[in-house]
Amino acid sequence: MDVAGSVIVLTGAGSGIGAELGRRFAAAGAAQLVLTDLDGDAVRAVAGQIGGPARAEQLDVTDEAAVHGCVRRVLDEHGRIDLFCSNAGLATGAGLAAEEQLWQRAWQVHVLAHVYAARAVLPAMVAAGGGYLLHTASAAGLLSAPGDAPYTVTKHAAVALAEWIAYTYAAANVRVSVLCPMGVDTPLLMAGLQAGEPGARAVAASGEVLSVSRVADAVLRGLAEESFLILPHPQVGKFWAGKAADVDRWLAGMAELSKQAGADATGEERNA
Repeated sequence: MDVAGSVIVLTGAGSGIGAELGRRFAAAGAAQLVLTDLDGDAVRAVAGQIGGPARAEQLDVTDEAAVHGCVRRVLDEHGRIDLFCSNAGLATGAGLAAEEQLWQRAWQVHVLAHVYAARAVLPAMVAAGGGYLLHTASAAGLLSAPGDAPYTVTKHAAVALAEWIAYTYAAANVRVSVLCPMGVDTPLLMAGLQAGEPGARAVAASGEVLSVSRVADAVLRGLAEESFLILPHPQVGKFWAGKAADVDRWLAGMAELSKQAGADATGEERNA
């Protein structure tokens, strides 16, 4: 995948990883860059800073009609979408006791939003002879997120969906990557750390908290190599392999990490 000359749509681009990817795609020579976010003011500010090929659009990724409308406008204006990046996300900091509404919101943002984007853009990509999808899934999609059950479950589903699309549409020359970092210096993680959330503490304790710039470096390499797994923290691949090799040992290690972070069931009861 060559970003230069590409038409790209990027959700969750108002801050954090999404905003940095927008900057890097523009610097790499993207022909057109449509940045979207639920926070219209934030994404317009990012697009204004980038200038050039970037334009902003307020978008609720959980509204399928709105997603289809966004895709149709880009196709009408530019004739194609080469790369669609589903990057919007949220953390809940909750366990099994999370309210139904919170479970549903995580499902909508982390799974159904990817479904809606794929439904909207894949027909045009297939007709054009190919295209690319990038899903931000987090290391939690391969491993887990202590202290955040809805995040863990829905990020696993996001990876599973990406796998299914990757092999189902391979013959149509549609490629898929999933971005699976651990801790990244974003407002999402930093707010959790400031609030003392056990899940955020566990993430920070698991490895180096990377800058969004280093994550963007990994994304550009991964797209160029067309790698399904993009792992800014290389150890995630080792942890994932270790999990597959000995699940019981992995669960014991996760239990200890959860206890240290105060994210086990006892800690959840204390924080309820």
